[in-house]
Amino acid sequence: MDILSGLLHGFSVILEPQNLLYCFLGCLIGTLIGILPGVGPLAALSVLLPVTFVLPPVGAIAMLSGIFYGAMYGGSTTSILVNIPGEAASVVTCLDGHMMARQGRAGAALGMAAIGSFVAGTLSVIGLTLFSPMLTSVALKFGPPENFAVIALGFVATIFMVQGSAAKGFIVMALGVFCACIGIDQVNGKERFTFGVVNLTNGFDLVPVVIGLFGISEILMNMERSEQRKAITDKIRGLLPTLADWKASWKPVLRGSGLGFGLGILPGGNPVTASFVSYALERRLAKDPTRFGKGAIEGVAGPESANNSAVAGGMIPLLSLGLPSNAVTALLLGALVIQNVTPGPLLAAQHPDVFWGVIASMYLGNVMLLILNLPLIGLWVQLLRVPYRILFPLILLLSVVGAYSANKNVFDLWIMLAFGVGGYLLRKMDYELAPFAFAMVLTPQIEQALRQSLIMSRNSPMIFIERPIAASLLFVVAVLIVALFFGLRPRTAGSETSS
Repeated sequence: MDILSGLLHGFSVILEPQNLLYCFLGCLIGTLIGILPGVGPLAALSVLLPVTFVLPPVGAIAMLSGIFYGAMYGGSTTSILVNIPGEAASVVTCLDGHMMARQGRAGAALGMAAIGSFVAGTLSVIGLTLFSPMLTSVALKFGPPENFAVIALGFVATIFMVQGSAAKGFIVMALGVFCACIGIDQVNGKERFTFGVVNLTNGFDLVPVVIGLFGISEILMNMERSEQRKAITDKIRGLLPTLADWKASWKPVLRGSGLGFGLGILPGGNPVTASFVSYALERRLAKDPTRFGKGAIEGVAGPESANNSAVAGGMIPLLSLGLPSNAVTALLLGALVIQNVTPGPLLAAQHPDVFWGVIASMYLGNVMLLILNLPLIGLWVQLLRVPYRILFPLILLLSVVGAYSANKNVFDLWIMLAFGVGGYLLRKMDYELAPFAFAMVLTPQIEQALRQSLIMSRNSPMIFIERPIAASLLFVVAVLIVALFFGLRPRTAGSETSS
């Protein structure tokens, strides 16, 4: 199936009424998540993951991915009007977006954020359409040794991209590997780390773990905060940017689109990193850098384009290689596996409805989000007045129902609470939780690839050296490890609030 026929097939799938509804719901929920400070896409996806179990695979992934990129759209609203980012990728939008609002230009800031997000989202989905099948054709040549090397690269790159201490990132990832190993070994049938507890023989289910780790810990963190939200609602007019705004913004939108797309593909890359790097780039390229932080529209256009573009970039390794590039795509990987759909090189051939349907849903989702964000801005402003003391009991209720509904097992509720408290304590000590999600999802895959490789080579590790692709990837892994050892890694401001 070529790209054009595949895309047409994807549109025929996503335009089915039920799939179209799930796509719209994802965009709507994502916008709400982005607008309401203190939730975030990662926590929302963790809580809503069980809801998708009863949905068809295309509708489930279209809805979850819609929540992801919808939150990128909605997050700019609170950043501009309230100076509180709805989610972490919109932190830098506060700097110039809120200053524009205070100067009476909230409409222009909101309009440029939405239009820039739409342009970047559409361009990045075009890139996703073109590059995913190409990468899939290359990945078909991969065997267990190559798969092991790719996942090993993902592990190391994740630590390499962790904000703050690499040692803390390694500790959290090691905890994730340990938790993923608990249960019955699928090869020899022996119990591992169960300590005689019957409920642990099946290991930790992904759903209660991520709900606790991200959802419950987010509730606990937000209960400590007493942010006073005062929205600028009386100065919103002129949602269409002026000609001067367009002239100043079109290059930042294109640069942000390309930058976010490239960073999204990289293991460990995420919309947060993309938005910060875009802001730094625009400030460096500006003729008058002193304008930034005082209401420069480029400081809104570039980062908002970059964080949306990074979403589609992150979908490329997920769909083509089965390798998540950030914590949210790790949850999407888990959702696909739960739906008995294995992402990777064979996804397009074995499940073309899912592969092309999800890509087509992102085209439609960008249009839906543009419609949701501009005409309904008055409604979103009213939602900013909802106090968190009303929101958190509802989120907690959804968390409990979601964790229990996965297996109908009360033990899962205790798992959720334990990981919620553990995640809260780790975040208080400045540990990021995203590496745990990576390890939890990818450990079974890397273990299986390693065992299959050793079986193929009769327990000789030379198979990883004799195969050029695996050897090249492991060489990159070694270089990154050396760079980590000598402290040579990028430093970018900010980190995901959900991690």
